[in-house]
Amino acid sequence: MRWQRVEVKLEEHIKIPKFPETTNSSSILYDNYLSDYVTSILTSRTPQDKPLWEIHLIKYPTSNAKGTLIFKLHHALGDGYSLMGALLSCLQRADDPSLPLSFPSRPQLNSKYAKKGLFKKLCLDISSFFSSISDFGSSLIKTRMIEDDKTPIRSGYEGTESQPFTLSNISLSLDQIKEIKSKLGVTINDVLSGVIFYGIRLYMEEMNEKTKKSNSTAVVMLNTRNIEGYQSLKEMQKPESKSLWGNQISFLQIPIPKLSQSDPLEFVWKARKLIKRKRRSFGVYLIGLLLNLEMKLKGSESVAKIIYNTMGNSSVVISNLVGPVEKMALANHPINGFYFTMTGGPENVDITIMSYVKILRITLRTLKGFIDERKFKFCMEKAVEVIFKAAMEISEIPVKN
Repeated sequence: MRWQRVEVKLEEHIKIPKFPETTNSSSILYDNYLSDYVTSILTSRTPQDKPLWEIHLIKYPTSNAKGTLIFKLHHALGDGYSLMGALLSCLQRADDPSLPLSFPSRPQLNSKYAKKGLFKKLCLDISSFFSSISDFGSSLIKTRMIEDDKTPIRSGYEGTESQPFTLSNISLSLDQIKEIKSKLGVTINDVLSGVIFYGIRLYMEEMNEKTKKSNSTAVVMLNTRNIEGYQSLKEMQKPESKSLWGNQISFLQIPIPKLSQSDPLEFVWKARKLIKRKRRSFGVYLIGLLLNLEMKLKGSESVAKIIYNTMGNSSVVISNLVGPVEKMALANHPINGFYFTMTGGPENVDITIMSYVKILRITLRTLKGFIDERKFKFCMEKAVEVIFKAAMEISEIPVKN
C-alpha cells in the first residue's frame, strides 16, 4: 500500500452534527447527545477511499464547554507525538499569542548515572544488558503465545473492536498528584501508574473476587524519539529532523500487580520498581527496531498484526501525552480542556492520560455492555482518594529500592 496525492474535498471531512431540538435549556441533555455521538464515532471505521481524517464540530453547549471539536485521525497518518505536534501548531497561547507554548520540564535521566563510580556503572550496564534481553524475549513470547486470563476487564472474545465503546473522564489536580509524589519521593509517572493499577484491581475484585489474583498485563505505548518537547509540523517534515513525522513507536508489557490486603501504596512502590527497571533496559528500543525491520521487510500490515496481537493478548492499553502549562486558544477561542483516546484495537479497555495547565485528565474507553463504565470510573476515583490519604499519613519518606 502506498500514499497517493488526491484533491481534498473539505465537505467530506468536516462534520457538523444536528442534535434533536429541545425546549429544555439544560446542558445535561446535550452531554448525553454528545456521549452517544462520540460512541458512534468510536465504532465507525474511517473510510479508506479518501484522506484518513475527519473533523467534527459540535455547536451545542455541555456542562464542560460551549462547544466541542473532535479530530478523528487514522493511526496510519502518524503516532501520538506527530499528531499532537500538528495540532499544537494550530494553537496559540490564550494570554499572549506571540509567545510559544511551554511544557513541563523532564528530569535528566543520565545525571545520576554520570555521578556514579566506574564499578557501579559497570554493574548497571551488565544489569541493563540482561534486563534488555529478558524484556525483549518476554515481549516476543507474550505477543505470539501467551494470553492474559479472562477477567472483568478482558472478555477474550474476537472482533470486539467493531463493538460499541463508551468514553468517560476523570479530572485530577496536578498539585494533588505532586503532593503524593513529594510525600513518597517518587515520580508523577510512578504515582499515576500505581493509581491506575490499583483502580483496575479494585474493579476486578468488585466484579469477581476470584479474579483479584489473575494474570493481567498492561501494554504501555511509547514514543521512541529521543527529544524533549514537541516539534512544529514544518520541523518534523525536514529530512534532518530528529523527530521525523510518522509512527516511531514501541511498547512495554507490564504485569499489573495483584491485589492483597497490604498497604495500597505498595501499588506505587511496585510500579516504581517496574518502571525503574524498564527504564534501564533497552527492550523498548529493541522492540522498536524489530517493528521498523518488520516494516521494511514485510510491510505495514505485518507490523499492524504484531501490534494487534500484542493488544489482544493483554488486558489494558495505556498511553500518555504531555500538554502545555499555559491555557491555549484556537482562532481566539479559549480551550477549556482536551483529551485523546485510541480506537479500533481488540483490547476492551484503553486508558489515556493528558496534562493541561494544572489538570491531569484520565480518559477511559471501555467496551459497552461488558464493562460497567460507572463502576470502573468510581474504582479509579477511589484509588486516587485511598492512595492520597495513605500518602498524607506518612510522617517520613520511606526508603524503597
